[in-house]
Amino acid sequence: MPQNLPRLGFSVGDLAGIGPEVIYKTLLDERLLKLCTPVIYGTATALFDDFPTPADSEHLQFRQLRDAADIAPGRLNAVTCWDEDFVLAPGQPSPATGAAARESLLCAARDLKAGKLDGLVTAPISKDNTQADDFRFPGHTEFLTSFFEAPESLMFLVDEDASLRIATVTGHIPLKDVPARLTAELLRTKITLLLKSLKNDFGILKPRIAVLGLNPHAGENGLLGKEEGDIVSPVIQQFAHDGHLVVGPFPPDGYFGTQQFRQFDATLALYHDQGLIPFKLMAFERGVNFTAGLPVVRTSPDHGTAYGLAGQYKANESSFRAAVYLACDIWKQRWEDAQPRSAR
Repeated sequence: MPQNLPRLGFSVGDLAGIGPEVIYKTLLDERLLKLCTPVIYGTATALFDDFPTPADSEHLQFRQLRDAADIAPGRLNAVTCWDEDFVLAPGQPSPATGAAARESLLCAARDLKAGKLDGLVTAPISKDNTQADDFRFPGHTEFLTSFFEAPESLMFLVDEDASLRIATVTGHIPLKDVPARLTAELLRTKITLLLKSLKNDFGILKPRIAVLGLNPHAGENGLLGKEEGDIVSPVIQQFAHDGHLVVGPFPPDGYFGTQQFRQFDATLALYHDQGLIPFKLMAFERGVNFTAGLPVVRTSPDHGTAYGLAGQYKANESSFRAAVYLACDIWKQRWEDAQPRSAR
C-alpha cells in the first residue's frame, strides 16, 4: 500500500453553479479523509461560510493556505486563489464567477505540475463564461492537454459500478466537422491511448475494445457512408493483426440497444454525443469523466453547472464523489505499477 494518501486538488468550477454544493456534500463524509487529502482551490470562507445550506447543516473546518506545500494530511485544506470578496449568487453566472473558475483551475494545474498535488478533480465550468483573452479552450480536457504538453488525450467516461467505459475519438467540436477530423492517424492514436489506459489505469491486462461506426448502420457497406470502409475498418484490422482485441465498427443503435457493450472493457465512440448520450442515460448520477493520456490524474463529474438547480440544496453529489474515488483508484494503480516488483 502507498505510504501516503494522494493529495487531490479540487477546482471549484463556476461559483454560480452547483460545483460548491457537490464539493461541500462530498466533504461532509469524513471517511473521505481515509482515502485522500482534499485541497480546495478557492477561499473557503467565500465558498462555504455563506453557503445556502439547511440551518442544521454541518460547518466544515478548513486550513486556509497560501501555498500548497503546506498541505496537512488528514485535514480539509484550501489554497487561496483570489483575494476579492465574493457574494455567491446561485444561478447567476457573471464575469467574476468565470474569472474565479479560471483562477481556481489554473492554480490547481500549476500545483499539480509542480508536484504539490497527486491528482485533480474539476467541478463544472461554463465553457462560454470561462473564456478570456488568455484562456481560449472549449473545456477542461483541451486546457489540461495543452497545459501538460500531452501530444493527445482521450475523453473517457467511466462508471466503475456498472463496468461501463466509453471514450470518444473527437470531443468538443461541431458535428459538421467530425467527418473531416476523423482520420486513420487520429483513430489509431485514440485506440492506442485507450488500450494503454485500460492496462495502466484500470489494470486490465488484455483489454477488449469495441469501435462504433460513424454513419447509420455503420455505413451499410458503403450505401450510407464510406468512412467505415475507408478509415475505421482498416485501422481495426491492423490492431487485430497486431494481437489486440479491437473489433467493429458496430452500428451504435443496435450496439447499445442490445447491451452488446457489456461484452467489452470499453467502447470507443467516434464523436461526443454518440458516446455521451448513452453513457449519461445509463450512468448520469454516478458517471465520471476521466482524461486519459495525461501524465497526471484528472477526473470530473459527468454533469454541468446546472445553474437552474444552484442554491436549492438539491444537487446530487454522487458523480463528484465517484470522480474523487476514481482519481484515488487510478493514482493507486499507477503508484503500484511504478514500484519495483520486489516491493509489491
